[in-house]
Amino acid sequence: MAIISRSDFKNMNVEQLNEKMSDLKKELMKINTQISTGTIPENPGRVKEVKKTIARIITVISIKKQQKTDEKKTAKPVEKTKEATKKQ
Repeated sequence: MAIISRSDFKNMNVEQLNEKMSDLKKELMKINTQISTGTIPENPGRVKEVKKTIARIITVISIKKQQKTDEKKTAKPVEKTKEATKKQ
C-alpha cells in the first residue's frame, strides 16, 4: 500500500511535498541505520515503499515546476499603450 495516494499528491503544494520528502528521508535513514547495525527492522518491506514514495514526490515536484514555467511562457505579454510609446 502506498504511503501517499495519488489524489493526495495532486492536492499538496510544493512546500508540503518537500516537507513530506524530508520526513521520509529521515525515516529511511533510521531504517538503514537499523540494518547496518545488524538489527532487523520492524517492517523490512517499508524500505522499498519509502524509496518509491520519495521518487514519486521528486517526480511530482518536477512536473509542478514544469507546469509553472509553461504557464509563464504562455502568458500574453502586456501591450504598450500609446502614452507609453510616446514617452520613449
